[in-house]
Amino acid sequence: MSNSTPEKPSKPPAAQDRRAARLKAALKANIAKRKAQARARDTEPRSDTDDNHDA
Repeated sequence: MSNSTPEKPSKPPAAQDRRAARLKAALKANIAKRKAQARARDTEPRSDTDDNHDA
């Protein structure tokens, strides 16, 4: 007895395309967000000393 059944894709191609598009959009948004955070970090003034000397 042969137990060879034709393999079916786990999802229809249209569903895979939608998933790929959704992942691509999410990745693009994530990269844009991280770039914005990096730019914000670069523009923050850096203080080497502690300016909170109220004591």
